[in-house]
Order: sequence, then structure tokens, then C-alpha cells
Amino acid sequence: MQEYIPGQRWISDAELQMGLGTVLSVEHRTVTVHFLSTGEMRTYSRQTAPLTRVAFAKGDKVTSHEGWSLIVESVEDNDGLLTYFGTKEDGEYASLAEGLLDNFIQLNRPTERLYSGQIDKDKWFELRYQTQQHLNRLAHSELRGLTGARTSLIPHQLYIAHEVANRYAPRVLLADEVGLGKTIEAGLILHHQLLTERAKRVLIVVPESLVHQWLVEMLRRFNLFFSIFDEERCLAIEAEDPKANPFHSEQLVLCNLAFLTENRDRFNQALEGDWDLLVVDEAHHLEWSKNKPSMEYQLVEKLAKETKGVLLLTATPEQLGKESHFARLRLLDPSRFPSYEKFVEEEDSYQPIAHAVEELLNEKTLDDATLKTIKDTFNEGDNQDLLNNINNKKDHPEANIELVEHLLDRHGTGRVLFRNTRSAVKGFPKRQLNTYALAQPTEYGSLDISEDMDMSLLLSPEIHYQTTNPKKSWTQIDPRIKWLSDKLGRLYPEKVLVITHNAESALDMADHLRIKSGIHAAVFHENMTIVERDRAAAYFADMDDGTQVLVCSEIGSEGRNFQFAHHLVLFDLPYNPDLLEQRIGRLDRIGQTQDIELHVPYLENTAQETMMHWYNEGLNAFEQTCPAGHNVFVEIESKLKDALLHNKNVEQLITKTKDMYQSLNEAMQNGRDRLLEYNSCRPHIANALKDDALRQDQTSSIANYMERVYDCFGIDNEEQSDSRYIIAPSDNMMSSFPGLAQDGMTITYDRDTALSNEDIHYITWEHPLVINAMDMVMTQELGNTALTAVNYKGVKAGSLLLECLFILEATANEDLQSSRYLPPTTIRVLLDEQGQSHEQQLPHAIINQHQTLVDAGTAKQVIQAKEPVIRALIEKCEAHANKQAPEILATAHQQTKHTLATEINRLKALQLVNPNIREEEIYFFEKQLRVLTEVLESATLRLDAIRVMVAM
Repeated sequence: MQEYIPGQRWISDAELQMGLGTVLSVEHRTVTVHFLSTGEMRTYSRQTAPLTRVAFAKGDKVTSHEGWSLIVESVEDNDGLLTYFGTKEDGEYASLAEGLLDNFIQLNRPTERLYSGQIDKDKWFELRYQTQQHLNRLAHSELRGLTGARTSLIPHQLYIAHEVANRYAPRVLLADEVGLGKTIEAGLILHHQLLTERAKRVLIVVPESLVHQWLVEMLRRFNLFFSIFDEERCLAIEAEDPKANPFHSEQLVLCNLAFLTENRDRFNQALEGDWDLLVVDEAHHLEWSKNKPSMEYQLVEKLAKETKGVLLLTATPEQLGKESHFARLRLLDPSRFPSYEKFVEEEDSYQPIAHAVEELLNEKTLDDATLKTIKDTFNEGDNQDLLNNINNKKDHPEANIELVEHLLDRHGTGRVLFRNTRSAVKGFPKRQLNTYALAQPTEYGSLDISEDMDMSLLLSPEIHYQTTNPKKSWTQIDPRIKWLSDKLGRLYPEKVLVITHNAESALDMADHLRIKSGIHAAVFHENMTIVERDRAAAYFADMDDGTQVLVCSEIGSEGRNFQFAHHLVLFDLPYNPDLLEQRIGRLDRIGQTQDIELHVPYLENTAQETMMHWYNEGLNAFEQTCPAGHNVFVEIESKLKDALLHNKNVEQLITKTKDMYQSLNEAMQNGRDRLLEYNSCRPHIANALKDDALRQDQTSSIANYMERVYDCFGIDNEEQSDSRYIIAPSDNMMSSFPGLAQDGMTITYDRDTALSNEDIHYITWEHPLVINAMDMVMTQELGNTALTAVNYKGVKAGSLLLECLFILEATANEDLQSSRYLPPTTIRVLLDEQGQSHEQQLPHAIINQHQTLVDAGTAKQVIQAKEPVIRALIEKCEAHANKQAPEILATAHQQTKHTLATEINRLKALQLVNPNIREEEIYFFEKQLRVLTEVLESATLRLDAIRVMVAM
């Protein structure tokens, strides 16, 4: 039985959070302890009290209840009460009675906990060590932030995300063709920047119709919890604090553009948001002209000016015209793109560079003109060596690729603009056009047609008819309705997306299908709330109990993804080829597994028939993407309009369209487009990133690590089926576990399973559940002490070995991201009683295989008996660790200097020939190099955990 004396300081093993307790009274069978830090009184049985005596030793640091501290030099025991003698921070010699110790002291340091008998289970020590190893590995990973999301490993997406996310405050235009994953690319960049703390505050601005889709995509794919801001939310925040700026209440904010344009006060509040990243989707809607930019453009321009990083997303960078394209780039860097005239002049100069790149990639013998272009472009010595070797593949087989890299770095807008095309990415399904000629009803033929009428009314005659004949529904006379009903019956149960121009037409169509055919179609149009639209989309997506058909108005062709469907009915045709491509792009996108059937019903001898032939024969816009379509449309719009109105000169129009389209396509292929294509996805880099990502997936130890976490924290883990598990709180769970639902959750560690089952949580090293688990392990004391017995013949049986885990860490500096260059690094030292090292002979895998667990009572007895030996070994372990630290620091310093100095020199050299290099990028890396050198030199060694081992 332990001896208790009033005035002694003890801690409760069961309630460590109460700090130090003071023995008040001792009875024959009980002891009463007062915990002053909480005011709690506890009376324990002397026989079984869960109490541990607090006794410090020479070298320990102790703190008084007045706040001053001293380093213990000696300890005096007076009738069971301890007094500590030592030197205070100011150098003064002082004494401190144990009764005056700080009541809030909690024994977190491993030595304090070990000597006071607080010895954790060995599984906690092992979890702590594994966590340290994984944290260090993840900090060094080139793919950190890019592979932990619920996304497919697609080379061009990985390339763009890797290239952009690693920049300081990236400002880029993501302009991949429809269906290539711009939202995913933006999400990967955001995920990386937030995970590495390069960005903390993000504002996403999108059209109102896409708000909820962005919210769901960011959460479902990237576990990023954005808050939707609207007037109601802002008023609620201001009701609690009238002086508050609502936009300061959250770090990740999502709002629609109209909300900002319609309320100047809210826009001004957003402008003061101090954002690190601004994301603007559907940026082509920001109309601009030199003399009259739109209000939307001006607002985004102001936000972009006040925000360090900007991501603009658009699927149509040049189809809307060079001037529109220039306007997008001007938002990113107005000093780089000061005038439209200069921009056009620069664009025209790219053709020789594009030709040189193509010749190099095709490994052709370079002609004199191409050699001159390359030599005129750069004259550094290393490039001259490459030029000398390009025709000698044995000496330098990579010469062509390296020259291409240098050319792309120096010319074009490739650094700020990324655009991948379907022709370059490849692997898309085919589009199959099916047309259906239907007789025009006499009622439509009698409608008045005027020269100045809206072409959408001409192409959607039901709208014009309904306004002049409100008492009779157009669905009773239009043959497309019966055709649609019959087609849906023949296609059943396959999913069918129907798109029409007008919301009223969509509603009328759905009503007719329900009443006359018993088909309950979901509808999707601009007059619905965001939640209503999402419900309609979900009803359509449900493969078991959902609807066969979704009828959309024109807004259904922007932003929404329905690649699970393979049939698209174009109930009418849009007037603009870009809108047609957006419609088809709802199905024709990455993730589509089958060929796409396009169904186009049209009324004979009407504008609909003319439009169908113009799209099909002039632009081939149904079965192929149409990058030059808008430019053709702008050039011949007057002739197209005339043909639609009067149904004449159609053949000449189609011939002229076809010739012009082919000519423009050739010009785009021979000019800047090819440069941009090469720069938007450099295949050897992109494929290497994918290979590395696949290798990480195949060799990941995340499942084994999380099983240790579940075991330690008391979480039930049950295998449900292949690759699926159910985790849930158990009755023995030690505390709340952030991210774990009370009723449990179904998880998978397999990417393919996660991609095909969106309701299952995809657990990776970047999932919040894992991040929180690792944080909990490293920020609490559990696992920093342990004792075990191990069957080991390297020392005498009964001998003691001491394993110490030291952490070498730099001073935390979030702005400079010092952990990126020296993440906390574990130095493991394992010594026997003679001071001999055994780290190599006893790795953790061997210890785990040959250990025998020791009960808590026996462990305490061993520590008490061997305390002098342990104290001496700790000093020896620290000396060993200190010998290893300089080499680790030197390596980190060398890598830091090489990485940063190389990037600084590269950017400075490129800045001389490529004005897309911003001065603040260079300054950022220069500051990192300067300050990180000082930070690394001041790195410290900290004892994090101790494990005592007894040899058997």
C-alpha cells in the first residue's frame, strides 16, 4: 500500500485533466485529495486509489502556482514532503515546496509521465511512431493534395493541378473543352492549396444555377465544406453583430454572381474579405468591351485586383472572339495584357514557335528556318548543347524534349492559360446523330415572321404559337410531342435527357407526358430553386427508383453532368453553336462509358430543318466538337439569319460555312492553338504523375494504419464486403472522434469503389477523418511512454533497452511553409544498458512479432527499480540523436537551397523573355530562401516518446 501524507501532490490516473491534487487527509481506509485547478474533492480507497505520486528529479523544469519556474538541481525530502532547489529563468537560485507547485501542471512530457508511472499500452506507442513516419512522408510527397480526392487519375487533370497548385498565388484561366473536367482541376488546386496552407480563405463565384452543384462537388469529391452566402445568411449574421462583415464569418465561401451585382453593399463586404483565392466559373459570361465593360466584369475585376490568387473557368476561351479571350486574360494580369492590339500582335507571332515545337516532337530533321527560330528564341549555353545534340540521339536522346520545354516556358500565354482538347486527350465515346423529319402543323405555318424577330422564337415555334393562341396548348398540335412519347417508350428503361430552349416549353412537355402517356418526367429550369433543381437531377440519376427522362430548359446545358445517360433529345436547336456544344457536353464528357445517341426531331421546310443541316453539314457540330464554330457563326450570322427567315440560299450557305470552318480550323491548328495544347499537358510529365499516383494507390498502407487507429480509440471496424467497411463508435470509445458519425459510416480505401459508389466515404491520407486522427495522436500524451518485453538474444535476458523517439523540427512558420522543407523528422535511438545501439537489429516489425505485453502494475515496478538506469540512458540517447541531427539539417538545407535557388534562377531567366512571370512570384521564393535558411539553423530536437524494453 502506498504511503500518503497530507500536503503531498498526486495525480489521478483516471482524470488527468484535473492536474495536480493535494492530499488533505488520510484515514485508515481512505485518502482525500483536493484538486485545486477544478475545485473537485475526491475520496479514494487507499488500497485501490488510481493515484500516482508526482516527484520531479534533477534536470526537470517545474513551475510554481505564481507562474515562475526553475530547473531542478537537487531534491530534499522532509518527512515525505519534497522541496525542489534550482535556478530560475533570471539566474536566481531558489527553492520550491511541492505544495506550491502549479495546480494546472499536467504530466505530458514523456520523462515526467514515465517516472510517475503513467505508462501507456504499447499499441499507442506504435501508433504514435507510425503517425510520425506517415506525416513526414506525406509532407515530402510531390502528389500531396492531388490524389486523395474522389477523382479518377487522369493525366491532363493531374498535370494542370500539379503545375498550378505548386505556384505562389496562382492566377490562371482553366479553359479545357466541355467535359474534360475544369471543375475537378479547380477542386484539386483548391484542395492542394488549402491542405498545404498556401491558402486559407477562398471565395467561389458562380452563376446562380451552379451554386449547389459546386457545393456538392467540393464536399463529395474533396471534403471541402463551403458555406453558401445569400442575403438571408448575411442578415442573420448581422442580427447577432450589426458591425460584422458577414464574409469574415467563414473561411470557404460560395455565392452566385447576381447576389453581388444586385447589392452593392454586399459586394463591398466581399471586396474586404481578404481572400487568398478567388474562383469564377463560366467566366465567358463576363462581357467586356474597351469602352463599355459589363457590371459583372467590373465587379470580378475589382475582386481579382484585391485577391492574390485567381482561377477563372471557361469552356470557350476564343470561340467568343479574340477580344473576349483577351478580356479574360486581362482579369488575371492587366499589366501583362495592357492592350488588345498588342495582344493580337503577340498572338500572330506564335506560328513559327508552334512549327518548331511540332518538328521537335515529331523528331524530324530541323530545317534552317526552324533552327533559326530556336536560336533566335534563346541563346543560353545549355540550350546550345541541346541544339548540337538533337540529331545525335545516342549522346542525348532527350534533347528534343528539353528544347520543347524551354520553348514552351518562354513563349505564349501557356503559363496563365490551360486548354486541353478532346482531340488531344482522346478516349471519348462516339456521337451518333439520329434525325427525324416531321410534317409542320398548319397552325405553325400561319405564324407571322418578321425580319427583326428573335431567332429563338423562329427555332421554337411553340413559344410564338402559345403567345398568340393561349387557349389551346401547342402540345396538341406539335408532332414532336407524339414522336417524343413514342421514342421514350421504345428506349425504356434507358435514361433520356431532353433539352429545349424555353422553361414553359419544358413544363408543358412534362405535363403532357404525364397526363397522356403516364411518363413522370422530371423538369429542370431557371424558375426552380437550387434545391428543387438538385432534387430533379437526383431523381433522374436514381437508377432504381428514378425517372427515365429529365426535361431541361436551356440552363440545363450549362454545368450539369449527366454522363450516366446515353440518349440526348435536342427538342429544338439553339441559335449559337456554343450552346449546342454545351448541350451535348452534358453527356459527352469524361466518365461517359457508351456511345452517345443524339436524337434531333425537326419540322420539315422550316427554320429547324435549315438549322439542322447547317450544323450537320456545315460544321459537323453534332458528331464532332466544333472549336471554330463561334468564329464562323460571327462571320456569317447575317446570311444564316436570312436563310432561317426565308429558307433560301441554304446550299450556298452550307458550302460557305464548310469552307470557312475548315480554313479556320487549319489556322487554329497551325497557330497558337498547338502551342497551347502542348503546354496544357506535357505528356511525359502528365503520364509520370499518373504512374506515381497509381503506384501510391497500390502500395498505400492507409487501411493498416487506420485499423491501428480504430483499435486504439475504440472504434468498431467491420468488413461489409470486398473493399467496403462499416466503422462506428463502440461502447468503449474513449472520446468523441471528429468526423465519425454517431450512427457510423460506410467507407472504402479503394478508388474504383469510391468512384462508383458516391454514398461511401473514400478514406485516404487526405480525408478529414484521417487528418483529425493523426492530429489527435500527435497533440495528446497517449503513446509517449510504453513498456514491453521482447524476445531478443542481442543482450542478456533481463537486460533493459531504451527506445527514444526524438523529433527534429523547425520553428513553425505558416507564411513560409517551413514544414515543407523540414517537416517534423523522427530520429529513433535504441540503446542497451551499456549504451550500444540496436536500431538496426530491432526495427518495429521485429519488435511487434516478438514482444510480450506487460501489465501496468509490473511495468510501474520495473520503472521504479530501473529509474537511475533509465535516466542515464535518456542522456545517452539524446547525445546519439544530437549526432544525427546535423546531417539531417544539412540535407534539408541543401535540398531547400537547390529547390528554391533553382526556381528563382529559372523564373528570373524566363522573366527576361516571358512577361507572364510576375515579380511577386520571384519575391516570394527569394523570401522563403532567405528566411528558411535562418529557420533551419534554429531547428531544435525534442524528446517525443520513450519505450522501455525488457529482454527475454
